[in-house]
Amino acid sequence: MKKDIQIPEVTDVEMAIAYEYNDIYNTNDWNVYIINNKNVDLEMMVVVTQGFSETKITSLFRKKLDKLPANSFAKIEFIQPELFKLNNRFQVTFFEGNTLYEKTFLFKENTIKEGALRMIDSIKKRAILAE
Repeated sequence: MKKDIQIPEVTDVEMAIAYEYNDIYNTNDWNVYIINNKNVDLEMMVVVTQGFSETKITSLFRKKLDKLPANSFAKIEFIQPELFKLNNRFQVTFFEGNTLYEKTFLFKENTIKEGALRMIDSIKKRAILAE
């Protein structure tokens, strides 16, 4: 029975953390983005985030997007540098047509840092892509 269940693989969807200037507060902030590199819209997207280590767990954060248009991106949240010492997990579910997809993105502890930034063309920002 379990062997008959087909779980579709998620492709062309990425998660990035960008380091960018905030015009309102005149600060440099770290922001999380979801990127849709597909040629179709993604609907009913839910992103659940949590930081964790062997000794600590943060509260769950949930964000819903009704629609993420084809070849676009959306800012999900601001992330505080204090969380970089934790593993940061982003569980993403969405519909593409009538099919439900799910993928977990992970930023491992201490991998979010300025030295790891590179230009991500799809969002035109210096950022780090999740595994």
